[in-house]
Formats: sequence, structure tokens, C-alpha cells
Amino acid sequence: MDILHAPVYEGRPTDTANRLEKELRTYDLLDSLKINYQRIDHEALPTIEACQDVDTRLNTHVCKNLFLCNTQKTNFYLLMMPGEKKFQTKLVSRQLGIARLSFAPEEYLEQLLDLTPGSVTVLGLMNDKEHHVQLLIDEDLLKEEYIGCHPCINTSSLRIATKDLIGKFLPAVKHTPVFLTLPI
Repeated sequence: MDILHAPVYEGRPTDTANRLEKELRTYDLLDSLKINYQRIDHEALPTIEACQDVDTRLNTHVCKNLFLCNTQKTNFYLLMMPGEKKFQTKLVSRQLGIARLSFAPEEYLEQLLDLTPGSVTVLGLMNDKEHHVQLLIDEDLLKEEYIGCHPCINTSSLRIATKDLIGKFLPAVKHTPVFLTLPI
């Protein structure tokens, strides 16, 4: 089905037969926190560019989510930024006061956040019980009423109120974001 004509659902799927356990855990947590969300189901969308029709259908912007680390692979970061912005490692590193950042190896993404490439999402922080990952948020996202993200799998997308993400979800998973100012 064409994404632009796909149904938008309120909340979790009623049929959970072919859903991954980590996706269902995401809905369980959001529901327990009384966070309202709209959902659209679709084919796997592995890049921010592939999410453009989802943006239109959910009337939001799916965030670009980058999983990063330092050179020694001892510090890990999840960077949320608007999809239209270009990642500039030098600017992010400078604002954090650290040496150059790079993309973290895939095995750390799975180990720390229980995510796979193409499914990186802020909601994966619910799986970071040891708090190994520091959340970084571009301040421009705070201007948005809603944030678009995947529920730990890239075959569905959610629209969540930014105030609920910042005020309910992040405190519940005990992650305090660092806010950055990134140019377009």
C-alpha cells in the first residue's frame, strides 16, 4: 500500500502476531506512561530520505537519529536532529568538548540499544538500562510540536508530542539530554 494512503492508527496495533517483542515493549512503555501516539505501518524504511512520505502522512518530521561514539569506543551518543540538517562531526564534537566522533559499530547499537541499522530511534533508550548512551538533541527539535520516530523497528513510525517525549519518556528511562545548536 502507498504510504500516503496508508491508515493512521491511534496507539498500539490490535493484532500483534507478526510484531517483534521489542516493538511491543515500546508500546507497553508508552501506554504505561500515558503517552498518546499515532502510528503508521509500512515497508522497512532504512533512511531518513525514505521517510518523507511518512512525514507527510503523520504531519510531522521523522528525526534523523545517529548512533555515534568516540575514537576509543568508550562513550556512546544518540544524536537526534532534523532530517534536513547535515551531520557535521566537528561541530558536534566541539560543542561537547571532546575529540572527533564517528559512527558507532553496529554491534554496539544492538548491544546497548537493542536496535539494528535503519531502526535507530530515541525510543531505543528504554533498552539502555546501564545508561551507556548519552542523548544529544538539536535544539531546533524543541520548536516542533511533534517528533516522528520508529518504535524500535523501521516497519512502523510514530508521532509523539515533543513535550511527552521530553517530559515523560526521557525521565522514565532516566536519560537527561544534552541540547546542541546545529546549523542547517
